[in-house]
This record gives sequence, C-alpha cells and structure tokens, in this order.
Amino acid sequence: MTDQLTAWLHTVVPAAWSALVAYLVTLGAPVRLVDGLGDAGPTLVVPLVLAAVYAGIRRLEPHLPPVLTHVLLGSNRPPSYSPDTE
Repeated sequence: MTDQLTAWLHTVVPAAWSALVAYLVTLGAPVRLVDGLGDAGPTLVVPLVLAAVYAGIRRLEPHLPPVLTHVLLGSNRPPSYSPDTE
C-alpha cells in the first residue's frame, strides 16, 4: 500500500466512523437538546461529534491492538511523508 493511500485511509476511515456515530447521536438525541436549535440541530451536532470521535480515535491509537487500529483507521501503519526528490 502506498503512503498516499495510507494517509488517505487514515483520514477517510475515522471520518466514516465519526459520521456513523454522529448519525446515531442525531437519531437518539434527546428532544430538549435539539428542539431549541430547530433545523440547525443536526448541522451543529454532526461536526461536534465528528471532531470528538476523530480526536478520541487518534488519542487511543497507540494503545489499541493492531487489528482494532486497522478497523478504526483503515491501516495500522502510519504513512511516511518524505520530501519530494524532483
């Protein structure tokens, strides 16, 4: 797997997990939390949950077994960013 693909997976896979969690939160959010926000409720909740879940996954990454890291991040190998040699 190329470093570019690994970097892409490290961004997209946690975002997908975060989107799933955000969707589940918006489905089960107590009415009193989102009622006052009106239609802006999901618009505000989703980015906040995305940020929290992504940060949590990245913080736990060093402590997770390789299999779980692979599932949550798409790859258990960090990409290496080498300078262009052009």
